Amino acid sequence: MKHLRKLLCIFLLALCICPQVMAQQKFLTLDDINIRDPFILPVEEEGVYYMYSSSSVKENGKTFGGVVAYKSKDLKNWEAPVRVFDVPRDNYLTGTVWAPEVHKYNGKYYLFATLNSDIKWKGDWEGHPVFTHRATQIFWSEKPEGPFLPFENKLPHTPIGEMCLDGTLWVENSVPYMIYCHEWVEVMDGEMEIVRLKEDLSEPVGKNIRLFSASAAKWSTGSGNGPAKTRTYVTDGCFLYRTKTGKLLMIWSSFRNGSYAVGIAESATGKVLGPWIQQENLIFEENGGHGMIFKTFEGKLCIVLHAPNSPGGAERARLFELEDLGHTLKRK
Repeated sequence: MKHLRKLLCIFLLALCICPQVMAQQKFLTLDDINIRDPFILPVEEEGVYYMYSSSSVKENGKTFGGVVAYKSKDLKNWEAPVRVFDVPRDNYLTGTVWAPEVHKYNGKYYLFATLNSDIKWKGDWEGHPVFTHRATQIFWSEKPEGPFLPFENKLPHTPIGEMCLDGTLWVENSVPYMIYCHEWVEVMDGEMEIVRLKEDLSEPVGKNIRLFSASAAKWSTGSGNGPAKTRTYVTDGCFLYRTKTGKLLMIWSSFRNGSYAVGIAESATGKVLGPWIQQENLIFEENGGHGMIFKTFEGKLCIVLHAPNSPGGAERARLFELEDLGHTLKRK
């Protein structure tokens, strides 16, 4: 009996301690999470924010890409990540994933993922590591937690003959489009391009169209790191937003005097095909970028981006409230 009482006491003590321990172990803050290119999807019916992040695995000495999701109800306390996607082993590209983002469209959830490979790229030059092919591909799921699955052909949605990344979704007049970046490592002056998608997002339709080049923005100063030190300009992290007055804006990232930054382009017609005009003022210029915009469950307009832009573990998701001024966006 004495032994049983002792076990009961230990059990009751554990019941008191375990919730505290679990609370300490269960939740993370944004300061705890190393992440680049953060993307936050509010799922109102669940009252949950999903933040998607790249996460690779190694098998038999080879790296395969994947994605995990952190969940939060208040944007402050985040649950440990759950795995939502693994690149199919028979996919056309199987390497690391960059810039995963998830959009709800026609009742399903679509993952836009930039996939890397070990396919040597034709555009190498002295002073740079070997470039390998990358492209954006779309996957689908019934739930924001996945699992995300490929379409039948398991091919990229960006042109296979081009170096592309950072695809995002925009729907206009019930027509879905993908806007993406044509890499500076191929064209030197990075381009923002668009392609129409099939209704189910399974494939691109028609030809891709160039919207603008990175050097069109005065703030995008570029760098002399191309072949024979020619000047190059980066396009990264495009995301579209329509303001309260109906203006169509696109935030995107490049470098200003060596520091990663987020600027704004504005469609002169209010339509996705533009033409696009580059605004002078930046949203962020303190060596951080690749942002996206979302509304909280309370209706606040926010931008999330990573900073600093310093690979090696220092990158964190940073949240800022935005003010919609009608003609532009301003960080509060």
